[in-house]
Amino acid sequence: PRSTLFPYTTLFRSITIAVLVQYALGMVVNLYVTVPARDQGGGIFTAIGRAFANGPVALGIHAGLGLLILLGSIFLVIRSVQSRRPSFIWLSAVTLLAILGAAINGAAFVNSGSNGPSLGMAMLTGVALFCLVVTLYLTGNPGGAAQSAVRSTAGQGSTGRDAA
Repeated sequence: PRSTLFPYTTLFRSITIAVLVQYALGMVVNLYVTVPARDQGGGIFTAIGRAFANGPVALGIHAGLGLLILLGSIFLVIRSVQSRRPSFIWLSAVTLLAILGAAINGAAFVNSGSNGPSLGMAMLTGVALFCLVVTLYLTGNPGGAAQSAVRSTAGQGSTGRDAA
């Protein structure tokens, strides 16, 4: 029953909120933050290190939250595999791949400063967000399913007054 999915719902909801915050922060960084020219070039890991070390602060926060979301997405895949629910496994795997792709595009953006990686980061974040929202829809309201089951079993063999 859906009521057993409550821990997964909380986990997916938390990651969804983090991705929404990251999406908004990414827009702020894209529109209002200039990546210093000295930070360009050097590869993905160098770009992440430079985002933390050289700032600007908003870029460092964006990179840090992105890494936390990446770790959370790995945990989502692990928990989804443990649930043995194919839809959760597929959706969490696509979420992880999209977040990983967004992180790689973000590092490429810091390296080059060009618009292509920025667009790729935004699009892949949107894919991840879509997968998370679909998963939340599939989990439904954990209390609602259990209450419906109790009402339907209570209504069996009753006078009809309890079935409503």
